[in-house]
Amino acid sequence: MTANPPLPRLLGVLTTLALMLAALPALAQGPSPEQLIRNSVDELMARIEGREAYFSEHPRELEAIVDESLADVADFRYIGASVMGRYFRNATPAQRSRFVDTFRQTLIDTYAKGLVTFDYREVRVLDSQEAARYEDQASVAMEIVANDGTVYPVSYTLRLDDGQWRVVNVIVNGINLGLTFRNQFDQAMRDQNRDYDAVIDGWAPELEVEELEQGGEA
Repeated sequence: MTANPPLPRLLGVLTTLALMLAALPALAQGPSPEQLIRNSVDELMARIEGREAYFSEHPRELEAIVDESLADVADFRYIGASVMGRYFRNATPAQRSRFVDTFRQTLIDTYAKGLVTFDYREVRVLDSQEAARYEDQASVAMEIVANDGTVYPVSYTLRLDDGQWRVVNVIVNGINLGLTFRNQFDQAMRDQNRDYDAVIDGWAPELEVEELEQGGEA
């Protein structure tokens, strides 16, 4: 008969096991990256389908729906810091927070405008997804099918934060939106002699639907 292990050893085993188990739920909490995007897209499209004309005349209502849809999906603070890039470190906490709020609103405005101006017939998350290279990073591929049959690829980049997947970047038809906005912020800082407040107050990312249709290099 095997003797019972000493109490200190038993506690050590239990502690190690607890730590191992504590590290795993981060991958299991909430929906998977693919399911997160699929749920968000399906819910949003269901709310606006057949009402594009109405929302064209009531843009604020659509912006509220888009804001609600993105709230649990996008990591705006992470995205804002990424867009500010090398300027983030020297910005004050108030400036960082204000830029995040400003960036969020302009992104919602742009997203909402695209939903009612772009002629599409289907938005679909692909059934086949590439395996993630890292446990805390993932990408989800989807497609936007225009009324003329043209297919525009879209790729969401997500990161795992505190057990929840959040979108941190989007590539639309080969255009890396995060990189595009970062370059525009950098240029604005150069033009404004690194005046953070002036850049934040005048922030208006230049990206039209026509540019996304034309595409570019990721």
